[in-house]
Amino acid sequence: MDETRIAEAVGKAVRSLLPRSITPQEAHKLAKAVRCRARSMGVKAVIAVSDAHANPILCEAEEGAYIASWDIALNKSYTVVALKMSTAALAELAAPGGELYGIQFTNGGKIVVFGGGEPLESEGRIIGGLGVSGGSAQQDTALAAYGKQIFKEICSDAE
Repeated sequence: MDETRIAEAVGKAVRSLLPRSITPQEAHKLAKAVRCRARSMGVKAVIAVSDAHANPILCEAEEGAYIASWDIALNKSYTVVALKMSTAALAELAAPGGELYGIQFTNGGKIVVFGGGEPLESEGRIIGGLGVSGGSAQQDTALAAYGKQIFKEICSDAE
């Protein structure tokens, strides 16, 4: 085997050990799908996507969306990666008397404890986070759940 093929094989092996993160192309496909669904629901949404390290890689606002929804969507995308659960599931745990009551006051106030955020997974690992804000809590939760399902299709298309 020549040195080039050995180097390629070693590189491929090393990359397979590193955690995968959502790509910008996947994030844009996901945002487009969620934006279309939000429009059909009459929601002026802000859609944020973070990578596997909870760093934002995309944030888009529909014209006329609430200004506050920008930070909320970003923080939802952070929360789901940081805590490895949807913000809807976290809402139950963070309710008064819940085992995570008060968690929203940690992490510089970036933790969101109401629906609209979903972790994005590939091969059983969280590789990003989706945050949607602009509608009611029920609408945001539904849009994020839709986005999580669409992301599974985007990942299977990429394989």
